[in-house]
Amino acid sequence: MLNPFASQVILPNDRPHLEKFGLVAIDCSWEKAQEALTIRLPGLGRRLPTLLASNPVNYAKPHKLSSAEALASALQITGFKERARKLLAPFKWGPGFFTLNSEPLKSYSSVSTASEISTAEAQFF
Repeated sequence: MLNPFASQVILPNDRPHLEKFGLVAIDCSWEKAQEALTIRLPGLGRRLPTLLASNPVNYAKPHKLSSAEALASALQITGFKERARKLLAPFKWGPGFFTLNSEPLKSYSSVSTASEISTAEAQFF
């Protein structure tokens, strides 16, 4: 489950978990996110590394992704690149998400530890 408050970051080696159990994001406003995600839900909680939103409401704001952007990010990082692009294709701003975050996503997709993600985040943000 994608959870912006999770202690562990999603990594490419989470792919087998996605293949076996799927991927979930709870769609709610950022103002309600803390409240909604305090409920203990089954599954692994993972947060995304820093990325910029491309949706018109939060354009270029870090960590303010729409649920669709969050799901696409997790898919991209775990190697489901075509699915990620397909997910954002219906949105006018969807392709721009991959352009805006091209280098961070490439870097995040090629690491194997949380420490390497932190190093990549520091490089870009």
